[in-house]
Amino acid sequence: MKYSYEDLAGMIDHSLLHPTMTDNELEEGCQTAKKYRVASVCIKPYYTKRTAEILTGSGVAVCTVIGFPHGSSTTESKRYETEIVCLDGAAEIDMVINIGKALSGDWNYVTADIRAVVEEAHKHGAIVKVIFENDFMPGDAIKIKLCQVCESVGAEYVKTSTGYGFVKGSDGKYSYKGATESDLKLMRANCSERVKIKAAGGVRDLDALIHCRDLGCSRVGATATAVMLDEFKKREEHPIPKIHLN
Repeated sequence: MKYSYEDLAGMIDHSLLHPTMTDNELEEGCQTAKKYRVASVCIKPYYTKRTAEILTGSGVAVCTVIGFPHGSSTTESKRYETEIVCLDGAAEIDMVINIGKALSGDWNYVTADIRAVVEEAHKHGAIVKVIFENDFMPGDAIKIKLCQVCESVGAEYVKTSTGYGFVKGSDGKYSYKGATESDLKLMRANCSERVKIKAAGGVRDLDALIHCRDLGCSRVGATATAVMLDEFKKREEHPIPKIHLN
């Protein structure tokens, strides 16, 4: 295999964010994360304290979300929510930008909004991943500007999507792209090496995970953790033989 199990499992933020997930399902998801030794569990905010208890000593970090999924909370609400979850044990924060403000070009507001979360998280030793929700962005210029803003305020990661950014089409149906190759390349090209990239939305199999790694991603948000890592183990045990041509 091109990468080790640790390389790939260490990229995964095991996502437990669907609004219908029960406490029992969240608990089971935390146990799955421990079993597969992933980077973090990305959990609903109210379950942060319990997640920290479950993951104690496991090496799996506690991650949660702020202003999720639409990013429209007030800046002070986002800051305070960050304080609460950090005190509950969160070591990683995935925050959603104020999407409407970014689309309006109000960069002073967007910058202050992200900075407030970053500064509060850093007080508690937590890192921040900033979610752009690229499906809502009409072109590359806004994404590039967001990369620059995130770098300027000290965010550790930029992230493509929430996983819930569905766009209504002219036919009335909703669609969603999530992490695209073009966006991942764009984000990597417009951040320094200090800022890492997280792909979220649509990473559902091992080949997609490996491709994200090849594109320069350090993390992916995923619900298909077991599927991807079981497939890794299968390929490792039964590698495809190399064909030597004369």
